[in-house]
Order: sequence, then C-alpha cells, then structure tokens
Amino acid sequence: MDLVINDCRLNVEVLGEKGKPVLIGLHGGGGIGSLDEPKQTFGALADLFHVVVFDMRGCGKSEGVPPYSHEQWAADVDAIRHWLGAEKVVVAGGSYGGFISLEYAVRYPDRVSGIILRDTSPDNQNFETLVENAKVHAEGRVTINWDNFHRYWEGKITSDQDLKERWAELIPLYDKNYDAFASAAKVEAGFYRYEAHNACMSINKPNYDVKPFLPKITAPTLITVGRHDWVTPVASSETIHRLIPNSELVIFENSGHSPQSEEGELFQKTLRSFISAHHLA
Repeated sequence: MDLVINDCRLNVEVLGEKGKPVLIGLHGGGGIGSLDEPKQTFGALADLFHVVVFDMRGCGKSEGVPPYSHEQWAADVDAIRHWLGAEKVVVAGGSYGGFISLEYAVRYPDRVSGIILRDTSPDNQNFETLVENAKVHAEGRVTINWDNFHRYWEGKITSDQDLKERWAELIPLYDKNYDAFASAAKVEAGFYRYEAHNACMSINKPNYDVKPFLPKITAPTLITVGRHDWVTPVASSETIHRLIPNSELVIFENSGHSPQSEEGELFQKTLRSFISAHHLA
C-alpha cells in the first residue's frame, strides 16, 4: 500500500494480525535496498507479530523526498509506529537497516520493546577495512575495479544504472559460498536509487557513531552476524554487544553478510528463541 509519512509517499506492506505486538523491519542497502529483504526475513514471524516492512524514502518504490538522513529515516519509523497505534515496537534491521534500527533505539528509547540486528555496525569503522577485506574475499571470485569500488563507497555514483552495475561488481563478495547465477538474479531483481545511496555514503557515513549512546539502551537486543562477513565484520557486532547491557550475540559460522538466507533455518530458530526468552510476543 501507499502511505504518506512525513510528507513522503512510502511503499508499505503489513503482515500478520492487527492487535499483536508490532515488529517493524528495516531493509539494508541504502539506495539498493527494498522491503523485499525484511519481508523475507521477518515475514515468517507474522504468526507472532503484526509485521510492517517498507521501502525507506528514496528507496525501492517509495517517493524520493530528501533528506535521506538517519534522523529523517528514524522519524519515518516513528511515524509508522504512530500510524499503527502501537506504544512500543520491536525494531529489526540488517546491514544499513541495522544502522537505522540503532538510530531509532537511541532517538526514541521509550518506543522500543526489543531490537534485532543482523550484520551491522555501531559506527563507521567497518568502512576502514573494506579494501583489505575485499581483497581477501575477491580471491578466486572476481577481479575488483578499484576506481568503481571507491566511487561506490564514497557516494560518487552518477545514475541508477551506474549503481546497478557497481552493485553487480560487488555482490560476489557477500556470501560465504559464491553462486554466480543466484547473485546475478538478485542484481536483476533489485531496485536502484543512486541519490539515496550517495547520501548514505558521502553525508551519513562520515558522521555515523552511536557508540556513546548504546550503554543507555535497556531493551533486549539480539545481535547476529555471519562469521565471514566482509563489510560489517564480526568485530563490529562484538562492539555492539559489549556496549548494550541486555544483549545477546550469535555468530553464524557458515555465513557471510546474509545468515538470514545462508543459514535460514538456524536464523529463524535463533529469532524465535530470543523472542520467547524475552517475552516479546
């Protein structure tokens, strides 16, 4: 459905019965992300939650109304919470969606009943190891065009097509076991919005650091990460775990950046165990 939130038309999907606890799932990828990812990951929890997923402004099928800032995206999450009539929500996100989940938790602490994170970071330090990690993960898979690599991570993309082509070059690095055909299919199925991507990398990234606020989070927090994640490595999740008092860290030994699909059955069991242990649904 289309929903106007903070003067921006967003593409929103709702799963599960109204009246159940609310879980808002946030997609990763900035300008390459869409609700399809959190729908696949958290839609399976619709027996427990009223699950809401959406394309963030400037992403997927949603309208492109700037700013594409963490503050604005977190405000959009809270406006959706208000639209749902929920006092509190479980906020869940992977990768860049984890950035926004943490931003929401520190900006709206009284509105969060639980947090679920997947392969994310509390600051921009993971970007400092990209080149070194990319060299390791590219071996035997792909030859990296370093000019394109740096343009992508510096937010210097020139068009939606440019973004798609750059993502096609990077996607071989993400899973532990590279499947060229599956990766190509994912590229073709994706959405590409270069303005939002450039804002993520050139404006938001240099200023991103929520570490000072994490010790104040009281909501139960599940932190998950693939052992072989090159872009938001295990060390980033370990830092989150160290700083959030009521948190649990689960490392998926046979995954890269996407344990929700690389070890899907175990990932879903982990979610449900955490939800049950903390009586979130």
